[in-house]
Amino acid sequence: MTTASRPAAGPPVGPPTGPPAAELVEAGFGLENADAPILHHGMNLADLAHLLDLASAGIIPPDAARRLLDLLLEVMQIPADDFPYDPANGEPYNSRERYFVSRAGDVAGWLHAGRPRREAVRVAFRLRLRADLADLIEAAAALAAELASRAREHAATLMADQTYLQHAQPSTFGHYVLSFAFPVLRGGRRLSEAMAWTDASPGGAGCVNGTRLRADRRHVAALLGFRAVAEHTRDAMWQVDGLFDMVGAAAGLVLTQSKLAEDLEIWASQEFDYVTLADGYSRASVLMPQKRNPYALSIIRGAAGTLAGRLAGLLAVAKTPSARSDNLIFAYGEVPRALGLALRTTRLTTGVVRTLEVNEARMRAVLESGFSQATDLAEYVMQTCGIDYRSAYRVVGHAVRQASAVGLRGSDIDGVLLDASATEVIGRPLGLTGHDLSAALDPWQIVVSRTTLGGAAPDEVTRMAEQAAAQAGELAGEARRWREAYRAAEDALVAAARRGAAGVHPEDLAERSAI
Repeated sequence: MTTASRPAAGPPVGPPTGPPAAELVEAGFGLENADAPILHHGMNLADLAHLLDLASAGIIPPDAARRLLDLLLEVMQIPADDFPYDPANGEPYNSRERYFVSRAGDVAGWLHAGRPRREAVRVAFRLRLRADLADLIEAAAALAAELASRAREHAATLMADQTYLQHAQPSTFGHYVLSFAFPVLRGGRRLSEAMAWTDASPGGAGCVNGTRLRADRRHVAALLGFRAVAEHTRDAMWQVDGLFDMVGAAAGLVLTQSKLAEDLEIWASQEFDYVTLADGYSRASVLMPQKRNPYALSIIRGAAGTLAGRLAGLLAVAKTPSARSDNLIFAYGEVPRALGLALRTTRLTTGVVRTLEVNEARMRAVLESGFSQATDLAEYVMQTCGIDYRSAYRVVGHAVRQASAVGLRGSDIDGVLLDASATEVIGRPLGLTGHDLSAALDPWQIVVSRTTLGGAAPDEVTRMAEQAAAQAGELAGEARRWREAYRAAEDALVAAARRGAAGVHPEDLAERSAI
């Protein structure tokens, strides 16, 4: 029947007949099957929990439950790359269905009871994400702990802190490097919040409105070790806002590392020579024998840009009407890959920080050659001479210019030069000739005076470093506890499936647990 002669009843309904178009197989099902290994283990677990739930509710015949549980336990031993996922069959779920039918016939059809294919995949996706997030949170904690350790080590290592790559004020390398520990910890906490969203079971949600076959959605959640149930069934199946949170947190975590990497790349140059990367994190030039390229830092910086792009891509794809598959089809592969990239990068940064050589003498020499004590000197002039800060600033600024022009350093400025500058700037000397200016000019005295909360004084840096290390330990411990809980739930699920395959009565397959 042609389109022109079709009855006015509306477009055709019902499943399509015949094979999918070759172009759809290549562009669509090929895409999904390429990501099947990412979800393979989770789909096996989701199927086991679904079968145990159906069996314990008496929905599936005992013999069918035994056969399917035995088959699924066998499939769990097949590596993802060896399972016959084939785009010609459609989505990965369809390949699994075809395999189950080839082994068990129509008995395999019980797997569909009360559950669409999307629910199985949504469950598998969350199982994979929570495992990835636990690894990344622990890696973030390890990086924060390493930064804190180096901060304690270098709490008294003097350097000129910089803004705009210009000398700002005397500080320490410990204070500088510790400034990265706190955003890393915040990134870890944001990932932990994203994991709480992920660790809510969509099991039993059906497609949009739930299912009458499964009265207690908490049972599947408990079997899979979820800490909660994603309550609203439509929300559980179709919302993706939690994905934005986790990819955004991962991107932010690596962006912090990129800032550090860019600084270190500059500081590792011959012009600065503040730090030296360990050989294992560097690369030689095949042409220029003298080159020592900070290759690891390029990887960190590039990863930050890649993750920013993946976040933008995820947001763009998800900008669709509700209850559409496109925003999740692409997310199944992209989100785990983003988290995996963040994990590898964070571990790389940790290694760079742990093995970094800090050239203390060079930092001290550069600090002493400059004028980073000018702010303290201006404050001294203000307080000693009773003039406003703006006037003191102008006097010291003029003195700095004069000293620099004749090759003097900041520590060489004396009261005579300040009085001469004051005469030119404000029309009168300030009576500073003969004053001891060491408290305002000695970088070490300046640093140890910074005892205010968060300041650069060594004791304060040490206190903050210990605090950051403690917080890192708490964050890592939380991630390890959740990982252990997930593994215990998986072990219990597989044990229950083995009992079911051996013919244990359905009511005894697994204990029902409240979430």
